[in-house]
Amino acid sequence: MDQFISSVFHDRYQVQSLLGRKTGRRTFLATDLETDSIVVLKLLLFAPDFTWEDLKLFEREAETLKSLDHPAIPKYLDYFETDTELGKGFALVQSYIKARSLQQWTQSGRTFSEVNLREIAQHLLKILAYLHDRNPPTIHRDIKPSNILLGDRYRSGSASRSGNSVGKIYLVDFGSVQTAAHGGTVTVVGTYGYMPPEQFGGRSLPASDLFSPGATLIYLATGQHPADLPQADLRIEFEKSANLSKHFSQWIHKLTEPSLSRRAASVKGAIDRLQNPPKSPSNQPFSLLRRPASKIQLQATSATLRIQIPKA
Repeated sequence: MDQFISSVFHDRYQVQSLLGRKTGRRTFLATDLETDSIVVLKLLLFAPDFTWEDLKLFEREAETLKSLDHPAIPKYLDYFETDTELGKGFALVQSYIKARSLQQWTQSGRTFSEVNLREIAQHLLKILAYLHDRNPPTIHRDIKPSNILLGDRYRSGSASRSGNSVGKIYLVDFGSVQTAAHGGTVTVVGTYGYMPPEQFGGRSLPASDLFSPGATLIYLATGQHPADLPQADLRIEFEKSANLSKHFSQWIHKLTEPSLSRRAASVKGAIDRLQNPPKSPSNQPFSLLRRPASKIQLQATSATLRIQIPKA
């Protein structure tokens, strides 16, 4: 059990359980004693391995959440310095979203149809549209199955679905967030398998946030970590492990192109391409196909077909 369980921070937030733990950081489920509501409390401690980059990212997360207002993103509630038995630190308090992550759903055995995956993709891209349309754009930089929550739409005591929707999607954990105003950082943030190649060099653009949802969809479609799947020229080859249509597979490939110049450049472009697949000439009526210029003449009756080829 974590030593902070039942501790009260800021004379207000009582820790109930540990949600996550990283070096120098802990995330707790806590009760706000003033409002009797459940909240999430993130704690950053000045541990021996503490770096100022850790504090910069922690402060940036608080600053970013404070400026955001979207129903699918946790709300900023409080930020303060704290003095604990393990030393000084900082705490960030945000609203609690009662939902399981896509990683938890998958590990529990839940599978997703292509219809489900398309719906998840559109919900997630709409959240990214809100973030990227800000001035300057907000880049999440760590989108992955454990940071995407899916609301439980199952009825109590029943396996039937309440409605046709896959559920409500939320995007959490802005601990790696960056905006153009903050500029790049030499610190590599993100999660291997879900982060694009340019992020390994500390470079992040809005298009970098499109690679990660594509890799997440690959995980949901195959049940495998993207890094464990075969690759060809750094492109994730997932088709043999997934039961997806050709268009949807091609669309995911467009999101996960290792080269920025070949990847989908914007959320809007990605949404348009998903909702309006390009028409293939082979699927068009013959009358709409462009015929090559020809001097060959055809004369057809109900019984014969006469072809007249001019002399050279």
